[in-house]
Amino acid sequence: MTLSLAWTFAKRELRGGLHGFRIFLACLALGVAAIAAVGTVRASIQAGLEAEGASLLGGDAVVRFTYRFANDVERHWMNSIATRVSETTDFRSMVVVDRDTVERGLTQVQAVDDLYPLIGAVNLEPPMPLAQAFAGDGTFPGGVMERVLADRLALSPGDKFKLGDQTFVLSAILVSYPDNSGGGFGLGPRSLVLLDDLANAGLLAEGTLMDSAYRLDLPENTDLATLEAEAEAKFRDSGLRWQDARAGAPGVSRFVDRIGAFLILVGLSGLAVGGVGVSAAVRSYLQGKTAVIATLKTLGATRRTIFLTYFLQIGVLTLAGIAIGIVLGSAIPLAFAPIIEARLPIPTEFTLHPAPLMEAAIYGLLAALIFTLWPLARTEDIKAATLFRDAFGAGKALPANRYIFATILLFAVLIGTAIAFSGTAFLTLWTAGGILFALALLLLAAAFARFTARKFRRLSRGRPTLRFALGAIGARGGETTSVVLSLGLGLAVLAAVGQIDGNLRNAIANDLPEVAPSYFFVDIQPDQIDGFRDRLDSDSQVSGYEAAPMLRGIITQINGTPAREVADHWVLQGDRGVTYSAQPAEGTVITEGEWWPEDYAGPPLVSFAAEEAMEMGLQIGDTITTNILGRDITATIASFREVSFEDAGIGFIMSMNPTALQGAPHSWISTVYSEPQAEAAILRDLATAYPNITAIRVRDAIDQVVDLLGGIAAATRYGALATLVTGFLVLIGAAAAGTRARTFESAVLKTLGASRASILRSFALRAALLGLAAGLVALTAGIAGGWAVSTYIMETEFTPIWSSASVIILGGMAATMIAGLAFAWGPLAAKPARVLRARE
Repeated sequence: MTLSLAWTFAKRELRGGLHGFRIFLACLALGVAAIAAVGTVRASIQAGLEAEGASLLGGDAVVRFTYRFANDVERHWMNSIATRVSETTDFRSMVVVDRDTVERGLTQVQAVDDLYPLIGAVNLEPPMPLAQAFAGDGTFPGGVMERVLADRLALSPGDKFKLGDQTFVLSAILVSYPDNSGGGFGLGPRSLVLLDDLANAGLLAEGTLMDSAYRLDLPENTDLATLEAEAEAKFRDSGLRWQDARAGAPGVSRFVDRIGAFLILVGLSGLAVGGVGVSAAVRSYLQGKTAVIATLKTLGATRRTIFLTYFLQIGVLTLAGIAIGIVLGSAIPLAFAPIIEARLPIPTEFTLHPAPLMEAAIYGLLAALIFTLWPLARTEDIKAATLFRDAFGAGKALPANRYIFATILLFAVLIGTAIAFSGTAFLTLWTAGGILFALALLLLAAAFARFTARKFRRLSRGRPTLRFALGAIGARGGETTSVVLSLGLGLAVLAAVGQIDGNLRNAIANDLPEVAPSYFFVDIQPDQIDGFRDRLDSDSQVSGYEAAPMLRGIITQINGTPAREVADHWVLQGDRGVTYSAQPAEGTVITEGEWWPEDYAGPPLVSFAAEEAMEMGLQIGDTITTNILGRDITATIASFREVSFEDAGIGFIMSMNPTALQGAPHSWISTVYSEPQAEAAILRDLATAYPNITAIRVRDAIDQVVDLLGGIAAATRYGALATLVTGFLVLIGAAAAGTRARTFESAVLKTLGASRASILRSFALRAALLGLAAGLVALTAGIAGGWAVSTYIMETEFTPIWSSASVIILGGMAATMIAGLAFAWGPLAAKPARVLRARE
């Protein structure tokens, strides 16, 4: 009966329309829309990847090997389950163009057979069948390459180029190909040639850094899960890796998931900012309902009836705000789908995806409950007589314990939901902790601003404009708290993003090049390493170089147990570089254990990277089984050593004793440090003497990383800007809610002789001071958040980015002044007599 009566009252209240709830709806809708839009884009990409899984792979399934081709047993098994098998190999090489001057460019070569592609099509410009492109000009075989590489080397169809010792003719420009997931980090543009045409190129010698792939065209209705289990059982120890159309681009999928989860957490920050506006709007609305609530209580309405009346009313409006947010969040990605699809190198399916919309609705509902519960609960503790005296703000500072407990429970549910949806408890808890820290800091800052304003007001005699402004800031129940909270949290998110982005760019673009090598050389054959060293030793402009033998292997077992069951660590995902050495390299720091004797010839031993070993829980004496070229090598951990990957030098997770890898085909890698003016001559001489060697310019790799991070940072900044827009809406709501108080204040000041200009200056000064306070606190919170993320997540050095800091402070002052002054003209124009008579 109480619920029915409350619903009747709520429906009558809803007849008043949206008066007082426009900011409420805007804040809630914008927060939900941001989360829904990010989720829709992420779901659209995932749907595209699932639908085009076979095309992304170039087959129903693909079997990969590192450093080798499949053996006879493996080939027989693949032929027995597939109707067709296409063999390809992938490696880096140098494209050489011999004109008046020799030009070179790094490329990622994909050498294919005549069955390629099994699924999908290769698009060339000018259009032609791939077989025709590979036929060449009758003298030299043909090849195709991506436009960026052809333009870089000034190549046009019909021109000649070399890969190793083999000359090719460029037949066409490679526009697209089916097994390009678009998510790999390639160091060079793609070139396609026939595998048979590389027989005399000298590029695929034993030990070359290459991957082979066998794409399978499987019969219809093949059970992919069963085949995967069979492959795992038959070839568990051979280094075979299985992938099928169920997850055509797992790397892209994981990347999209992680970025999407991070952006949704940024969106939750925006929803928290909107929650401040929601709470303020509810409180302001209930203040205007003083007479109604007093009347209901006088007529005998219970606390529960009054609470449910406004709970139901606000609940209906909450559902409306969530619905608006979902419509916007789904419509915006669909409207911009053609632009997004054109910018993404991966397939997408833009349509309505219920899951992300439901996720956004749940977030919006929980946030609305959390931020409206306390203002609604306060109505229970106010007596009717107090309400008739227009003193809604009186009463206990905190609501009843059950509401406090319910708020805590709802917040825990929100955090648990975010963890479940994002799949990353660590990042979610960090985000929640950062938001709570920022809110607590902003509340303290607001209290401190009021206290300081009251203290300085006494010293501002003779300065009426300053005195009026300080009096308004220090007033109890004024707009100080709402302004500092609404703007401060949005600025804090933006400040943190700016600090993280700036420090990450500095770490890569500024710090790393100062210590990084000029070139990274791979595929140096053992019989070439002495001549390679002689060339570098004879050059006075070479300040140093490192060289080490290199193999690649997959860690399959730890202490006899499958490695992935022991630890979930990046070292165990895919293959890792392995080297050998009789003595530790110069500068090696052994943190635990001992290196083996120089003439050691016993069972295999390994020195493992100390930090990674600690993260995986390894100890001296543990055994590591590594599959190298199809052969399992089980080595005992003899020592841990420091390994740094930050200076772009040579760093191996595992280094074994030489006899452990005796007879295994391998190549050498080298990093070369030289003066910039010597780089061209070094590359020319080494590439001429050893055409099979591939040189990677470190600066080019760094530039790719910077570009990638720039895209991520841009997406993050857009999410942070959405948070800031929400904060500005809340700020407008606070300014609008304070119009009545400013009107009365303006009337009193006019009566006492203040001019309109001095009152306007007072309003502007008040806004600027509040904006300065919000900006300073937001900057403090942003720098703290940026430091935490940079130090503990990115593991980079942190230096405050003061240019970003100044923008935050000036932006805070500008935003409060714009919002404050926009609502100042009405109070300034009001007639004092009319205003004061209305308040009698």
